[in-house]
Amino acid sequence: MAKKTSLYDRLGDLGAKFTEFCGFYMPVQFERGILAEHKAVRTKAGIFDVSHMGEFVLEGENAERDAEKLFTNGFLGMPDGRARYTLMCDFEGGVIDDLLVYRADRNKFYIVVNASNIEKDREWMLKNMTFESRLRDISDEISMIAVQGPNAEALVKRLFSLVPARFYTFLFSEFKGLKAAVSRTGYTGEDGFEIYAENSAIGPIFDECIRIKDEYGAELCGLGARDTLRLESAMPLYGHEMSGETLATELRLDSFIKLGKEAFIGRDALLSKPPKYARIGLKLLGRGIAREACPVFSGDTEIGVVTSGSLSPSLGYAVAMARVKSGIELFDLSVSVRGKSIEAELTEMPFYKRNY
Repeated sequence: MAKKTSLYDRLGDLGAKFTEFCGFYMPVQFERGILAEHKAVRTKAGIFDVSHMGEFVLEGENAERDAEKLFTNGFLGMPDGRARYTLMCDFEGGVIDDLLVYRADRNKFYIVVNASNIEKDREWMLKNMTFESRLRDISDEISMIAVQGPNAEALVKRLFSLVPARFYTFLFSEFKGLKAAVSRTGYTGEDGFEIYAENSAIGPIFDECIRIKDEYGAELCGLGARDTLRLESAMPLYGHEMSGETLATELRLDSFIKLGKEAFIGRDALLSKPPKYARIGLKLLGRGIAREACPVFSGDTEIGVVTSGSLSPSLGYAVAMARVKSGIELFDLSVSVRGKSIEAELTEMPFYKRNY
């Protein structure tokens, strides 16, 4: 049976339409709908319950070295109070998960994992930690809300006296005596914050967000808007753009894969295996929306499949990310949608980019 987040009842009272997602009942949208929620995040602010995400604590005298071994990004000498996006690979270079790693100090790291991968990630990390660190799964103890958009900073500053000034940094702050970790991160392509607090504390914090949201033009948002926002920003989603069958080097995330650092799990495989596929961005030129698994063609040759696609509310046309064969010439591109061929063109990612 699916779980309910700490905010489930509050969200229901506020008009949430729920769906089952990654083992949780999550709001897919609210009364004004996905397009209104999407627009609010791009122009003002949006508030999301993302308490389904998993949280671990990696701690001990050798926590830094274990982070360096388990993850593709670099963590040796990482400044305290910083966050880094990273991948975690198996020994063949396949992607186990993509994660956010927060460094409190060299002996303590907070790790945020995808909800669908909590158990798998925990077991993999415990099996492959070798430096006498400790791993604690605190997913059931922690809730999380995200406030995203141009007005997010002003709204969050109303709640907390201290907020991080730079993107990909975090700090510990308080709201009326309730402790929270406030991170300047997000999954929308906008400036914004993610707020982590114990289950008992997240309710009052959320209530205050709702009380003042109209002052900042903020909307409650669900999974539908979260997906269109991340797609416009070309942010990959585990289970769509990546899986255990995807080499980390096939994702155009090279800046998060430090092949030159001390060995991490999967590094040798990635160095020895040329990528067979590549992640590309497509703009559809005809009418129609390319959904996951739609075949992609170059001329008459099928070269891959769409991994995520939708109408872009911000741009006014359909876009898609696709997994295609690497090293081939791309010309006369098209996508087959329900048997209909729709012309497409290769386009840069992200499709939408905010100038901060």
